[in-house]
Amino acid sequence: MAEEIVVPGYKRWLGSIGDQVGFLVDFFRNLFAGGFEWSEFVRQCYEIGYRSMLLVGITSFIMGVVLILQLRPTMISFGAASMLPKTLSVSFVREIGPVIIGIICAGKIASSIGAELGSMKVTEQLDAMDVSGANPIQYLVVPRILATSIMVPVLSVLGDAIGLFGGFLALNLRDTISFKLYFTKVIASLDFSDFLPALVKTIFFGFAIGFVGCYKGFTSNRGTESVGIAANTAVVTASLWIFVIDAIAVQITSLLFY
Repeated sequence: MAEEIVVPGYKRWLGSIGDQVGFLVDFFRNLFAGGFEWSEFVRQCYEIGYRSMLLVGITSFIMGVVLILQLRPTMISFGAASMLPKTLSVSFVREIGPVIIGIICAGKIASSIGAELGSMKVTEQLDAMDVSGANPIQYLVVPRILATSIMVPVLSVLGDAIGLFGGFLALNLRDTISFKLYFTKVIASLDFSDFLPALVKTIFFGFAIGFVGCYKGFTSNRGTESVGIAANTAVVTASLWIFVIDAIAVQITSLLFY
C-alpha cells in the first residue's frame, strides 16, 4: 500500500503564491491582447456596480448617522459642536468610507465571482472553453477585474456622498443646521490630499476584490463543496487584502502629504 505524501505547509503556501503570481501574469498578458470583450465588461459593470448601489447606499447612510450620533456628545463636551461636519467629512472620506465600502464589496462581489467561476469550473465549462479555442482568462477574468477596479471607486464616492448626507440628517435630529451651511463646511474641510489618496486606494481595493474572486473560482477543486469554499475564502482573502492595502496607503499618504 503506497504511503500518502504529505506536503509541508510552507511549501503549499509558497506554491499558492507562485500560482497567484502566474495568474496575475496571465491577466496582464491577456489585458493587452486583442479582442477585448466589451459586452462582458459592460455587463459586469452593471452587475457589480448597479446591483451593489442599494447595499452600499444603505450602509453608508447608517454609518453617517451613527458617526454623528457617537461624535456629538464628545464634541459638545469640548465645546466643539460646530466642528462636527468637518470631523465627519475628513474621517469618512479619508478612511471610514473607503474601507467600509471595500469590505461590503468584498463580501458581496468577491463571493459572487468566486461562486460563479467555481461553479463553471466544477461543471467543466472552463475546460469546454479551452477545448473550443476560447480564452477563459480573456473572456471571464479580464472584464471582471477591470469592472471591479472601476466600479468600487465609483461606489466609494457615491457612498461618501450618501454618508455625509446621513450625517446631515442626524445632526438635525438634535441641532439645527441648514443644508447649505453643512455642506459648505464639509467642502471647505476637504483638501486634495484627503480625496485623491482615498480614491486611488479604492482602485486597488477593487482590483484585489476582482483578482481574489477570479483566482479562487479558477482554482477551486472538483465537487460542489468547492464552490462554497471558493466563495468563502474569496471573501476572507479579499477582506484581508483590503486592510493590508489600506495600511500601506496610509503610510505612503503620510509621507507624501503630511
